[in-house]
Amino acid sequence: MNSNIRNFCIIAHIDHGKSTLADRFLEYTGTVSKREMKSQILDQMDLERERGITIKLQPVRMNYRADDGEEYVLNLIDTPGHVDFTYEVSRSLAAVEGAVLLVDATQGVQAQTLANLYLALDENLTVIPVINKIDLPNARTDVVRDEIVNLLGCRPEEVLTASGKTGDGVREVLEAVVAKVPPPEGDTSAPLRALIFDSIYDSYKGVVAYVRVIDGAVRHGDRFRMVATQAGGEALEVGYFRPKMVRAESIETGETGYLVTGFKDIEQCRVGDTVTVDDFRERGVVSLAGYREVRPMVFAGIFPKEGNDYERLREAMHKLKLNDASLAFDPEHSAALGFGFRCGFLGMLHLEIVQERLRREHGMEIVVTLPSVAYEVSQTDGRLLVAKSPVELPDPSRISGIAEPWVKVDIVSPKDYLGAVMALAQEKRGVYTNTEYLMSGSSDASARAIIHYDLPLASILVDFYDKLKSASSGYASLSYELSGYRPADVVRLDILVNGDPAEALSMIVYRDAAQREGRRVTERLKETLPRQQFEIRIQASVGSKVVASSRIAPYRKDVTVGLYGGDVSRKQKLLEKQKKGKKRMGKGGRVDIPPEAYLAVLKR
Repeated sequence: MNSNIRNFCIIAHIDHGKSTLADRFLEYTGTVSKREMKSQILDQMDLERERGITIKLQPVRMNYRADDGEEYVLNLIDTPGHVDFTYEVSRSLAAVEGAVLLVDATQGVQAQTLANLYLALDENLTVIPVINKIDLPNARTDVVRDEIVNLLGCRPEEVLTASGKTGDGVREVLEAVVAKVPPPEGDTSAPLRALIFDSIYDSYKGVVAYVRVIDGAVRHGDRFRMVATQAGGEALEVGYFRPKMVRAESIETGETGYLVTGFKDIEQCRVGDTVTVDDFRERGVVSLAGYREVRPMVFAGIFPKEGNDYERLREAMHKLKLNDASLAFDPEHSAALGFGFRCGFLGMLHLEIVQERLRREHGMEIVVTLPSVAYEVSQTDGRLLVAKSPVELPDPSRISGIAEPWVKVDIVSPKDYLGAVMALAQEKRGVYTNTEYLMSGSSDASARAIIHYDLPLASILVDFYDKLKSASSGYASLSYELSGYRPADVVRLDILVNGDPAEALSMIVYRDAAQREGRRVTERLKETLPRQQFEIRIQASVGSKVVASSRIAPYRKDVTVGLYGGDVSRKQKLLEKQKKGKKRMGKGGRVDIPPEAYLAVLKR
């Protein structure tokens, strides 16, 4: 029965205890036995468990007998907390009717708490505020409750308290979900309509779609069709998650589960598509709204270390794309690195995770080029070009203007560190908007503020978060979203090694920072490139002007070791001959740049 189903997710800032609280839900409802229980059980990837962060959304179904004596089916989706995985959160929110907003009792409301809350409110979800980690000795439960009341405008008694570690308050949170989250709406007698909110690839089963059934039902053996791709087939298996896949005869209106499609072509199943009946056109079935397309913010080239691994890399990228809908990639060719892909990511952590998943899950050894953002280039002939890499920038004579992406940044920081945080934002070319206080009228020195800035995306790519943590003694948190494009005075900085351009090391930099950045790269390459028998000249240039240079001295054999006696001119003659030979060798000498050198430049 629809009336006894509750679909909800947990949203929070990173490390506020979402996965631990989900563990207690699974224990309390008896979904997972004590023998099978382990911490962060919904974090399925080794990478998630090692880093202690959630990267992928994970659904699970629980049966709960409430205080009113009724048996309820609770469909929970555990979501990530880091800003780079916001798309995972937005997809989860579209598949549920309610959200548990979790706030750490020691840290209070953080930047990503706000961002995820706004996403939930945009979807018109019922929000249940919960203060977690109340068992810690430094918990500030009353202060954090006031922050939440000020933020949501709710009554203090509506803010629940819990501890994911000890299990305190878990029953109260589940009771609130049953009482406050509305049951799903939908027509059980209508033709099937289900939203695909995630998918994975299985070597034996093919593509497995994670679906939320909106109308109708899907049974084992039913014929189905995807609205967007027009791909159809037979439901080889349907079921739900506990949290492992459990086969069922059908999944009904309002339920969350999985559908084994049997597709071997990954492109046939897309996140956000609608699964419906075979004859959906004749029956007038309207597709679901799906998701707005996510815009990548950071672009980098990914190339296989071995050139003949390109096809393996392509297959691995397609499988990752199926599991990570925010990843975008297009084929690219580099003179230095061969065939690879120009990939779009939501941030630097996203890039790091994709790189690590390619290595672990698919056994790929790869080279990653310097990350950059997408610039809009207005050309003199009136055309607009989007340059995702420095190589795509046209000749300066054909450029009439360049615009760069800017982001709206929300920084939550204690009042004491406002000066240092604002100084950092100004240094990164930020434009101040305003400051809000989480507790209105608070004069307490430990009160926290939300500082709003507009910043160029390129400024916060690499080291902004680390510097923010240093400036605030680790207390500040950051959230950002793309706000638009603004004019930028940027140039392409080329790196030449013995006169040959190293395309993978080219970058787009601000004109006034070109010399400083060129000096940094040339010095870093000088430290990491192996010495040769000939001199290696490393230069950084903007157009035809060299802005920085360094050299690596050649190995030098002592050619005079066999001489004894005689005039000094004999020694000079041999040294002059050696010098000419080195010069001749240097003209034809080619320097192979090892992957370690690319990585050394990448780590600023």
